[in-house]
Amino acid sequence: MKISRKTFGILSDGRKAHLYTLTAGDLSVSITDLGATWTSLIVPSRLGRKEDVILGASSFSGYAAGQSALGITVGRFANRIGGASFTLDGTTYRLEQNDGPHSLHGGWRGYDKALWKAETYQEKDGVFVRFKLKSPSGDSGFPGSLKAVVTYGLTESNELIACYRASADERTPVNLTNHAYFNLAGEGRGNILNHELTLYSSSYLEVDEGLIPTGRILPVEGTPYDFRSPKPIGKDLETAVRAGAPGGYDHCYVVDGEIGKLRPCAEIFEGTSGRTLKILSTQPGVQFYTGNFLKATPGKAGGFYNRHDGFCLETQYFPDSPNRPEFPDAIFGPGKKYHEKAVFAFSW
Repeated sequence: MKISRKTFGILSDGRKAHLYTLTAGDLSVSITDLGATWTSLIVPSRLGRKEDVILGASSFSGYAAGQSALGITVGRFANRIGGASFTLDGTTYRLEQNDGPHSLHGGWRGYDKALWKAETYQEKDGVFVRFKLKSPSGDSGFPGSLKAVVTYGLTESNELIACYRASADERTPVNLTNHAYFNLAGEGRGNILNHELTLYSSSYLEVDEGLIPTGRILPVEGTPYDFRSPKPIGKDLETAVRAGAPGGYDHCYVVDGEIGKLRPCAEIFEGTSGRTLKILSTQPGVQFYTGNFLKATPGKAGGFYNRHDGFCLETQYFPDSPNRPEFPDAIFGPGKKYHEKAVFAFSW
């Protein structure tokens, strides 16, 4: 097992951003303290060929520009909040509108724009980097001062571990996740439509034309959103688009099982490389997104990413939860700390 650190780039205010590389088992992941962002994830294939399986920018400047949310840690609230506002304890809070009239991934100044404090450590079976961030009251419109601690690590069992913690001095919405785009064939190696996906979800959230939940939770059975058995991502994609999906899947699925318990969330298999990714999560939902808005996005090694060149599986609370009391409660504060976990287990 190994941990390394180097200077990654210089921000406009002169602060240095660093890149941490963790190696354990047969995996290697690089993460920068700018946005606690995953920049690469090296995984072997069945033939022993090691390749990067996440999309990313070609240089530090791409990450500093917030390019397509590639690999970022999202906060204070991942996904969308309708109308960029919510009412809590009788007070209405106005957020930054960065997705039409809505707020997406914490607004224009989400946690991906912040330089997190980082510290590395090693345990018996893994290597880790812990990122810390203080978010003041009023940050992007959210109430309460919040302390976030996000830990990423690799184990010798070829698992990437993600732990999300937060505490706040006032009641406030909290929803942290990572926005990595995966392509198990290797980044830059075409689209992900032939990847076989299983989602451990019997239902999903219906959304309107702005991708804001209507409040209805619908069964996946008999719909193009049914991935309860392994199915190529592209098999029913066009049917989903005709049904109103915006260029592909961008929906929150309800993860079966007990909320708060680490349980199977998704499994993805890519036949050419033989790679399989299994995801476990404690969170209520997972946002399945097929990179619908990627368009000539500059990528690594001088390449470009286009629609469906990567997929995201963002473990999270439901979008627009602050406006939906019927959804699992995503309000945290004094006496109620935020603590969630996800595991990304690889085999080949």
